[in-house]
Parts: sequence; C-alpha cells; structure tokens
Amino acid sequence: MKILMYFFKKAISLLPPLNPCSADDLVENFNLKILKVIYVIAPYKVKTISGKQKAPWRKAASVTAQKKECRKVERIWRKTKLHIHHDIYKESLRAYNLDLKNARETFFSNIIKTNTNNAKTLFATVDRLTNPPTEIPPDLHSKQKCNEFAAFYIDKIEGIRRAINISTSNKNVGLPPCSGKNYVARMACFDDIDSQNLVETVTQLKPSTCCLDTIPTNLFKNVFDCLAVDILQIVNNSLQSGKFPKALKTAVIKPLLKKRSLDASIINNYRPISNLPFISKIIEKVVLQQLNHFLASTGCYDTFQSGFRPLHSTEAALIKVLNDIRLNTDSGKTSILMLLDLSAPFDTVDHTLLLERLENWVGLSGTVLNWFRSYLQNRNYFVSIGDFVSESTNVTCGVPQGSILGPSLFNIYMLPLGQIMQNNNIDHHCYADDTQIYVSLSPNDYRPIDLLCQCIEQVKEWMCRNFLQLNEDKTEIIVFGSKTERLKVTQHLHSLSLKTSIKARNLGVIMDSDLHFDSHIKSVTKSAYYHLKNVARLRGLMSTEDLQKLVHAFITSKLDYCNGLLTGLPKQTLRKLQLVQNAAARVLTKTKKFDHITPILKSLHWLPVGQRIDFKIMLLTYKSLHGLGPKYLTDMPPLHQPSRPLRSSETNLLIIPRVNTKHGKAGFSYYATNSWNKLPQDLRLAPTLSTFKTRLKTFMFAIAFC
Repeated sequence: MKILMYFFKKAISLLPPLNPCSADDLVENFNLKILKVIYVIAPYKVKTISGKQKAPWRKAASVTAQKKECRKVERIWRKTKLHIHHDIYKESLRAYNLDLKNARETFFSNIIKTNTNNAKTLFATVDRLTNPPTEIPPDLHSKQKCNEFAAFYIDKIEGIRRAINISTSNKNVGLPPCSGKNYVARMACFDDIDSQNLVETVTQLKPSTCCLDTIPTNLFKNVFDCLAVDILQIVNNSLQSGKFPKALKTAVIKPLLKKRSLDASIINNYRPISNLPFISKIIEKVVLQQLNHFLASTGCYDTFQSGFRPLHSTEAALIKVLNDIRLNTDSGKTSILMLLDLSAPFDTVDHTLLLERLENWVGLSGTVLNWFRSYLQNRNYFVSIGDFVSESTNVTCGVPQGSILGPSLFNIYMLPLGQIMQNNNIDHHCYADDTQIYVSLSPNDYRPIDLLCQCIEQVKEWMCRNFLQLNEDKTEIIVFGSKTERLKVTQHLHSLSLKTSIKARNLGVIMDSDLHFDSHIKSVTKSAYYHLKNVARLRGLMSTEDLQKLVHAFITSKLDYCNGLLTGLPKQTLRKLQLVQNAAARVLTKTKKFDHITPILKSLHWLPVGQRIDFKIMLLTYKSLHGLGPKYLTDMPPLHQPSRPLRSSETNLLIIPRVNTKHGKAGFSYYATNSWNKLPQDLRLAPTLSTFKTRLKTFMFAIAFC
C-alpha cells in the first residue's frame, strides 16, 4: 500500500493542474487524470483465483517465514525419524501457532482500533466471524433481475404518490394559514473555502467507497495532499457557479436482505442501499456546514425537531416527551401520545415544494437556491448486483438517499408541520420523519381529544398536499395516567374509531402505559445476551483489550441507550440490566458464575447500571446549563436565584420542582435537579465538559465501590 501511495503521488505531481472550466468538465477531467495515473502504476488485470482464500493474517511476513521453517524441520523429521528432530519439529510448530495467533490478534486489533466509533464495521466483522455469510442467490445475478429491482423501487414510490388523494384538499377541514417568514438576512451566495477547511471536511467523512469512484476512498484520503488543489477547485467552482456536477448525480443501489430469516428470492424482502461518489459527499458536506450556520443564525430550526441536528439526540427528544407525560400524570391528568408513521417519506418529497420551502421558509436565494435546484434535478440511479447492472432510471422526487444533505433537506420540508401543531395548541416532537403528538386531559374533560382529532385531520390534508402518505395502520396511540382514567379515555377513543395500544416502540424504546419499561428492558437484555454470546465465541481470536472494546460497542452501548428514561425505576427492575453487565464482566475476566462480582467491576473500572443512569442524568444536566444541549432541555432545569445576595447564588444550584407521586412517578426534571444539588460544589462548577466527566466518574466510582 505504501509503495502504491508513493508512486501515485509521484505520478500526480508530474501532471499539470486542472484548467479552469465548468464544474462538470472539472469533475470529468479530474476522473480522467486519476484513471490515467492508475492505468500506469496499477493496470487492471483479470486473475482467476482457484481454491479457498487464505485468511489475511496468514499472509504476514513473520507467519510465512515461520511456516517455511516449520515445514523444513518437518521434512527432516519425517526423513530421519529421530526423536530429537521430532522435538525440534514440535517446538517449531508451537512457535508457528504462536506467531499465527499473534498475527490474528493484531489483524482484528487494527480493525477494532480503526473503527472504534464505527459500530457498523464492528458489527459486520463480528457477524462475519460468528455467522455464515448471507449472499444474494445466484439466480438474481443477471441484468434482467437488476432491471426488476430498479422497476420495483420506482413503482413503489409512484404507487405511493398515486395513492395520495389530492382531492382531500377540498374537505371542509381547512388548513390554518402556513407561510414562510420574512427574513431580513437571506443567503444568496456561498463562501469559498480554503485548503485547511477542505482537509478538515475530508477528514471528518467516513471512507465509504462507491463503484463510481475512480480510486478507493481509503487511498483517496491517504493521498489527498496531492489531490487537494484539484478538489478545492471543483468544490469552489460548484459553489460559485450554483451548479452541482452532473457526473456526481448518479447513485448505485445495492439490494440488502432485511433479515436473515426472510426468503432471499423475493424482491420485496430487500432494502435498497444507495451509494454516491465520494467527491459528491465532499461538496455536500461543505454546503451543509454553511447551511447549518445560516439556519442557526436565523433561528429557522423547528425547536422540537431533533433529527440530524448538532447537540440533539433521540434520548433528548424522548426525555422531553416523557418528562411532560410524567408531570401530567403527577398532577392527576391523563396523557395521550400518538406516534405517526409515514410511508417512505424521504422518497416522496416533491422537488418543487422543497425548493419553495428553501426560498420562502429558510431564506435562500440567488446562487444558493440555483445550486440546490441543480442538486435536486436530473438525478438517476442504477441497481448493481455482482457484475451486473440495470438500466439507468431517472429520479423525479425524493431527497437523495445515502447523501449528506438529504436528512437536513427533509427537516426543512417538514417545517410547516410544526406550525400546524402550534396553531392547534398541540404538543409535538419530531425526529426526522418520526412525529410524536401528545395532549393532556383533566378528569372527565375530553375537549383536548377533539382538538387532537382536528389536528390529525389537518395533518392528513397537509401531507396529501405535500405528497406524504400517513400509514394509519402503523400509527399507534398510547394512553398514560391512572388506570381508572386510562380506561375511560380509552373507551372514548374507541368510540371515535381510534385504536389504542398498551405498548409501542418509540425511537428504539418500547414505552408502555404504566411507564414501567418492562418490555423495553426485556428487549434490551435479549439483544445484549445475543451479542455477548457472539463476543464470547471470539475470545480465542483476539486479546482481552479488543474484546473489551467489542463489549462496549455491542453490550454497554445497549445498556446506555436512552437509560436516562429509566430514572425512578425500582432496583429490582434495573437488576435485569445489571445481570447483563455482570455476565459481560465475567466473559472478559473469565471468572466463575458464582464469584463475587463487585471486585470484578471495580477492577474493570465499570460503573454499575444504576450509577451509569445517574451519570447520564448529570451529564445531560451539565450540558443543559452550559448551552451544550437542545433548547427544550436547557429550559427544563431553572437556576436557583435568591431574592437577596447569598453565597448560594454562585453555587450553580437548581430549583427542585414540587411533585406529588401519589398519581405516578416524578419527571426527569425532578430527578435531575434533586441529584444535581447533591453533587459537590467543585463538580457543579466544573469549567469544561471533559473536566466534569472526569470528576463525576471519580465521584460516582467512589460512591459505588467505597
């Protein structure tokens, strides 16, 4: 690899830079330039490989040399049959097996070290080692089947758009006025970027390779210093001309089986995975950075849209919703939560309406608006299976799948939906296309249900006008509150032909009407034990340090996901999660089942599950107080402001809300403020987030094990 990089850089330095021209010509000339170099230093050759491929760690130089030595000694022993030669052979074989084991550990250690924060690659590695590979059946490897896949995907989207009955706009419901804001500041042009900014952007991108790329992305990033001038010219030319290069508008669709248990011969069981050229992602990343900066400065974001936004997460969104529900329950009210489900919303976005949102709701104009128009229009894709590809298919709607700008464009497309909720005085929260609508009811007061039904009708009408389809069969309703009031509200909803559920999955968390989270904990433990079993099977393939990284990636991450929602649960409920952590610790340390677990957790420096939940709560509280979290969490814990100057006014204390747990459990705000005020003052006044994390973990570790 190093030799290839050396000759590649040498050859590129001998070629002249790209001549100034249009963005399309620049991309075409750049690709030709790269191909010219590749054909010289690494010409394409067809080689037939027979037999089973050797494991990559067997190709290490030390392993190969030791194997030759072992074979040499073996031949001598078989020729002489002397006991001393047999002992030498056994010693050589032992050394060979040890070198092979070390090479195998080094191989997997490099993969884990490189992809510590890339769960997808880690999962694929473990899955490849523990399960047989899932491949597309040979009968699907043909141009005809590729065309069938392409036709199936386009027919699915067109079918959804045909099913949307635009005539519903003639209903008497009527939408409230929804219009964009009148912005004083508008974004009419992009700023040129410099080489330093470009290097930082490329470094942040994942090295995903598309078959349309002229060189693999890993090689592209390693030799980027000699390509930076050309890439910088392409990016700035695209930004200033307001045109997205045509060669970068083609996507490659790779069908992926949704589940192993599904029939691999049925096209409907495959999920389309879209790949785009790496250069297109560089341009998109630069545009996204400038767009996000403009949106933040103008306040155009929907406050309750947490999808694909900095400092926002699914956990923050769920904490906000659950805190409101628990506060309502604590005050004796009943809450109704409706989870809306949309059918392929990213693929049915109308380009004309999206450009209208960008102009009238966001404030884009001039070159910037022209760039987005060029980016959305005249896109196409083809399906690739093995060595076969389909005919090119035009894309007439939807945001580009697999793109960097796609999620943010979808959030902009959904901006009017939040205004409909506000006009109806309905609480809501969105994470991309997952929309949560909830209202609270006083005993025997069903008027909010009428407002909710009116809001849902307006949402349906708005979605029809915007080519979005609400999947009513998968839309779920959950009622929270005391059992008596829940039963009354459920009966009233049934009389309105609204079906309710006892539990439902919401952003990866299974919520139940009692908020006991028993089903969620059962699901987490089941999944965690499955991955722990696979990790345990790999103990002989890698070192303990690498196994610990896998445990954190597959088991600890599941225990920590949205564990801030588990505040206030009894220890008996959390014990199921603690048993998972105990089992993981025993697998790593190879201890017996009935050995005392506390010394093991202490030696690994692992906080128990209960303390990890408290750690997450304090971390979110610190972020909220220092502007490192979403606004809806920042407004949640009010600072204590004495009526007269006191020493406590500078200790960063919070006001603990009054609660009455007679009706239910206290909200997140109560547990957060109560636990925060119990922290030492040096912790509450920590200057930076990293300092706070270090001090907090030391403090909680001392409480847990001392």
